[in-house]
This record gives sequence, structure tokens and C-alpha cells, in this order.
Amino acid sequence: MLQLRHKALARGDLLELALRLRDVTAAARALFIVNDHVDIAIVAGADGVHLGPDDLGVDAARRIAPEGFLIGASASIPEAARKAVTAGADYIGSGPAFSTPIKKEKSVIGPAGVTAVTAAVDVPVFAIGGIDETNVAQLTALGLRRVCAIRAIADAADPESAARRLRAMLDE
Repeated sequence: MLQLRHKALARGDLLELALRLRDVTAAARALFIVNDHVDIAIVAGADGVHLGPDDLGVDAARRIAPEGFLIGASASIPEAARKAVTAGADYIGSGPAFSTPIKKEKSVIGPAGVTAVTAAVDVPVFAIGGIDETNVAQLTALGLRRVCAIRAIADAADPESAARRLRAMLDE
């Protein structure tokens, strides 16, 4: 799965990038998710959208989304995860699992917090925030096998190898 997450790009440029990524992910037979913008996701033909607490609500997105469109939501506590699932979320992104320079204002919930969210819902839960090769074992030790990683892959000298190593660590 590839998620397009770019907080600063102008909406027109974001749509153009989403359209190009849709072509790439379709050829690779990979799921393509757009972060924050359900309209751009739909126009680009993405497989879904991931919504944060400041974005359009899951229930509203579900009303305008086409059949089979995936909707993910962020939740750092079990109650928020249950609410998102009740509104129609197909999966949850939960964290931050570890400290991250991207979301300094958010309190780290740790692997135990992600585990609590996972136990509260019956949809897939992905650990997010600060995940890399040095700490993924803390998640797998608790039975967590789904993660989202940005810096661990994007900042790597060889992003493909970094992604493959992280994936292998989730299977251990």
C-alpha cells in the first residue's frame, strides 16, 4: 500500500501527483491511499483516503465515496477508534507509537497504546509515528504486524531495501 501524504503541496499539484501515483500503483497492483483529501482521492481514482481528526468526517466521506472505497481514520485512544469504525472506517492508523519530529505536539501513546486501540475494534489497525528498524520489534513483541513508515523509508539510502527489511521484521 502506498499513501500519498503531503501537507504543504498546493491542491492542484497534489491532484497531479495523485494521478501520476495512481498510474504507478495500478501497474504495480498496489493499493493507493490519499491522505486528508477525499475529493482528490476520488478524482484521482485512488483506492481510498485516510482522514485525520481535522479532516472531513468518516461518515461524510462514506456518503460521497464510491462503492468499495477504503476509508481510514486516525485514532490514538480506543473510544476514538470505535467511533471511527461506527462511522464507517475500514481501518485505523494509531499512534504515535514512538516519538517523531513530525508530530511533536502529539503525546506518544507507545506500543501499549496501539495495542489498546487494536483490541477495541474489529478492523485492521496500523501503528504510526516514529517507526523504524530500531523499534519495530517492540511492536511485533505485542503481536502488532501492521505499520506505516515514512522517514525510515524515505530517508534511507536505498528505500526499497529499507521497506523490504521492515516488512521482513513484521513477519518474524
